[in-house]
Amino acid sequence: MSQPPHLRTVVVLAAGEGKRMKSALPKVLHPLLGRTLVGHVLSAAAPLGADRTVVVVGHGADQVRAHLAEIAPQATPVLQAEQLGTGHAVRIALDAVPEATGTVVVINGDVPLLRPETVGALVEAHEREGAAATVLAAEVPDPTGLGRIVRDADGRLQQIVEQRDATPAQREIREINAGIYAFDAVRLRDALGKLSTDNEQGEEYLTDVFGLLRSAGEPVAVHVAADHVETLGCNDRVELAALRRLLRDRVNEAWMRTGVSLLDPETTWIDVTVALDRDAVVDQNTQLQGATVVGSGAVVGPDVTLVDTVVGQGATVVRSHAVGAEIGPKASVGPYAYLRPAARLAEKAKVGTFVEVKNSEIGAGSKVPHLTYVGDASIGEQSNIGAATVFVNYDGVHKHRTVIGSHARTGADNMFVAPVVVGDGAYTAAGSVIVDDVPAGAMGVARARQRNIEGWVLKRRAGTAAAEAAERARRGEGAVAPGLPASEGEAIHGDAEPVGGAPGAGDTATE
Repeated sequence: MSQPPHLRTVVVLAAGEGKRMKSALPKVLHPLLGRTLVGHVLSAAAPLGADRTVVVVGHGADQVRAHLAEIAPQATPVLQAEQLGTGHAVRIALDAVPEATGTVVVINGDVPLLRPETVGALVEAHEREGAAATVLAAEVPDPTGLGRIVRDADGRLQQIVEQRDATPAQREIREINAGIYAFDAVRLRDALGKLSTDNEQGEEYLTDVFGLLRSAGEPVAVHVAADHVETLGCNDRVELAALRRLLRDRVNEAWMRTGVSLLDPETTWIDVTVALDRDAVVDQNTQLQGATVVGSGAVVGPDVTLVDTVVGQGATVVRSHAVGAEIGPKASVGPYAYLRPAARLAEKAKVGTFVEVKNSEIGAGSKVPHLTYVGDASIGEQSNIGAATVFVNYDGVHKHRTVIGSHARTGADNMFVAPVVVGDGAYTAAGSVIVDDVPAGAMGVARARQRNIEGWVLKRRAGTAAAEAAERARRGEGAVAPGLPASEGEAIHGDAEPVGGAPGAGDTATE
């Protein structure tokens, strides 16, 4: 885009209630692939390099103001307390910035598919031709409900007529007003002061400015958008869903043309704020949202949702959900894993099936393969966490951290009651509740010794299938499980070495 020849002001009309949305949320705040409707409009106008941006608010003004403070703090919200028409809205906006000169660009707040290139082309044509006013038009298949561009015999703009005020012949016109304009500030201010409410709605129409300027001999122009889809607005949830699909297709096509593989584009939803590297692969039924980044060679999906998550090169994420997580290069996640905020996986780390990780670091090459909750923990390198492990991080008032060293092996069905430290190269026995630190290289055992009560089933469950099977085994008619007898009254307590010798490989989970 060439350097602006003079000052520019952008006015976004975002005061409407949007009754057909049937929502407590103002229409312009409804989300669409990573931005609100008004957010998309502001993004399209941003490359103009405007000296000031004014957003006219009305319905849900406080909500819209709060949103603008987050996404466009440089924008000035201006209240239109009474909805008296688009002309009235623009007049209020210009009253708030009396110093505005040069070009004034006016955009409806509900055209999220508008491209920056189209806005730029409109403004450049307007300024190049020295027009007093230029309207963006589009040729549409069905113009019902839209304002029509009425041209004279020479093809020049004669007037813009709203649907409700149009004659039957004018309603046949398929060239419509997109609700996007460029004006000369001085001539716009003068024309706004002459608007009347002599129409079916009893409102001040901004479009009447064109007729006033033309009658005064001022040059007015039409700039036609290359693609009418960009000019589509949104009045209800059905139209919002249609716009979402159109934007999805546009985003997906753009990524595929940069070298990203989308295996099923129709079930892949990528926010406009997401970044993907070349040779990333996105499988079906996948949603990538917010500030998510997917590295080169990574495979994401099927059935994955990532929100504000970074996926490193060559990593894989399958049937999982992650929010605010970091997945390192060549790491593996899923299926059916849940990474919560501040879950950080180093290179080649693994989080497997039905594992939840929150505010924890998992070191390079370490594995948490299955059925485990890891909360507020640090796990070193090349360690293995046994199945059905719980990191008990909450005492009812405060959160505490667990530290597992490098090259550690923890048993299945362990509980680590934080704060606790398991040293480098340490083991923990299956079924243990670890409440004290385990030194490096030690075996932590925290369970009672097993005792077998001989004949219990025959005495207490006589007549059952289990008793019959036990009796057959006693007679030598079936296999008997090995074990060491203990008398019924014997009591063995403490964390002494388990029966059968010291806990060994069988006490830790398989990888």
